[in-house]
Amino acid sequence: MSTGTVRDDSTARAGAPTAPGGLQQGLERRHMQLIALGGVIGAGLFVGSGMVVRSTGPAAVVSFLAAGVLTVLIMRMLAEMTVARPALGSFYAHVRETLGLRAGFTVGWLYWYFFVIVVAVEAVAGGRIVRLWLPGVPLWAVSLVLMALLTATNMVSARSYGEFEYWFSSVKVLAIVVFLLLGALYVLGLWPDAPGGLGHLTAHGGFAPEGVGAVLAAVVPCIGFFTGAEIVTIAAAESVEPERAVADAIRSIVLRVVAFYVLSIFLVVTVVPWTSKAIEVSPYAAVLDRLAVPAAGTVMNALVLIAVLSCLNSALYTSSRMLFALTRNGDAPRGFTKVSASGVPRRALLAGTSVGYLSVIAAWISPDVVFQFLINSYGAIALFVYLAIAVAQVRMRRKLERTEPERLTLKMWLFPWLSWVTIALMAVVIGAMAFLPDSRSQFWLSLLTVAVVLTGYELRRRNGPAGRRGRRTRMWMTPPRGRPAGRGSARRSGRPGFPAARRNPPSVRPPRQGSAR
Repeated sequence: MSTGTVRDDSTARAGAPTAPGGLQQGLERRHMQLIALGGVIGAGLFVGSGMVVRSTGPAAVVSFLAAGVLTVLIMRMLAEMTVARPALGSFYAHVRETLGLRAGFTVGWLYWYFFVIVVAVEAVAGGRIVRLWLPGVPLWAVSLVLMALLTATNMVSARSYGEFEYWFSSVKVLAIVVFLLLGALYVLGLWPDAPGGLGHLTAHGGFAPEGVGAVLAAVVPCIGFFTGAEIVTIAAAESVEPERAVADAIRSIVLRVVAFYVLSIFLVVTVVPWTSKAIEVSPYAAVLDRLAVPAAGTVMNALVLIAVLSCLNSALYTSSRMLFALTRNGDAPRGFTKVSASGVPRRALLAGTSVGYLSVIAAWISPDVVFQFLINSYGAIALFVYLAIAVAQVRMRRKLERTEPERLTLKMWLFPWLSWVTIALMAVVIGAMAFLPDSRSQFWLSLLTVAVVLTGYELRRRNGPAGRRGRRTRMWMTPPRGRPAGRGSARRSGRPGFPAARRNPPSVRPPRQGSAR
């Protein structure tokens, strides 16, 4: 059943399960737009960007621009696949179909692991901010309370998640817009006592005082700041207009990248000397202090807390939906398939939350060993996933051009050349992590995580997904043309638990419909 038809909102709120697997399409267009807008505005922008500025100088603008362009290209490739073939699990389903079962299993579990660690990282970060106002409360207690509150929110419904994310993102977007306005007034000399001008861009050792190598090296952490832009494609499964929502979001991503990151970092290095220690602590607070904005530190702490809560909210949602999607193909235990009456995969949600709780406890008991290991073990995973997305797009595009060209309503620019350039650039970024001192440990520990996931796949392949033989699932929200609906038989392949045809696994076929034959 196609989900491109607009449904009445009252129907969505009433809980009619029309999305695959019993999920409900409770996310409206306004939710999807703000999920997309807020997805790239995390605590990394408000705090972590200062480290990039201090290591590169004013040329940090170039680093953010390069990372932004690469992210835009990856998101365009993902959008092409999502609009042409919207599926539960988004790129997990696309990689599984185009690159094979092993690749799909690996990408799905890597992405789940990435976000369950994000849950812990953001909970700890939020706890530290709250403790600025409540110093007597233990960090672990504050972090657990924040996780419990947002877990409860996600347990209600997808609409509940969307509503919270709508308001979190609205505040973040408004804050960035106000910051851009105030910074522009200062640079133009229209702010009281503001000298104006662009002198700080070259006055302290030049535009790139640390050299071109530092600018290129900074692209690696900058790409990490953009992680989250793809969440809108996962949320599309619970949107009333998945194809349109994703297309609109991706078309506007260029504006978001330029305005939110590049322009704001440009204003930071223009208003405040890049050598200022205040930039490393909090670049945006440093600018507000220079503008003599009252209580600048408190304002920025509040904004960072909102950004952290938004990331935590999205991480809980995303990890649960990816685990739920994994169950649809037997790539995860079937027990996580169950959904509540409101269409929430609560068991999948609690699984991710439990790992988050354990990680927060690790941050309290062993912050310098266990928790630091967890942080390093997921540092490069998002880049691995992005590379798989890019390769999958090339494969799927060629297939769609042969079989279903009418589905290509949103296309990757300059295909195939720009797609191959994007793949090459992403491979260079990943390779650079292995040699840069600041990211070397993250690269190798992330490879260890990949090895663990691949071992899990081999165990699954040998033992077979228990209870999955011959079971029908539904992943695609718009059935591929010419692919008959029906059951797959594991026995035909001679391999336990696996379909006969690798190219068209029955686990991603749509359910039998009355007019399928």
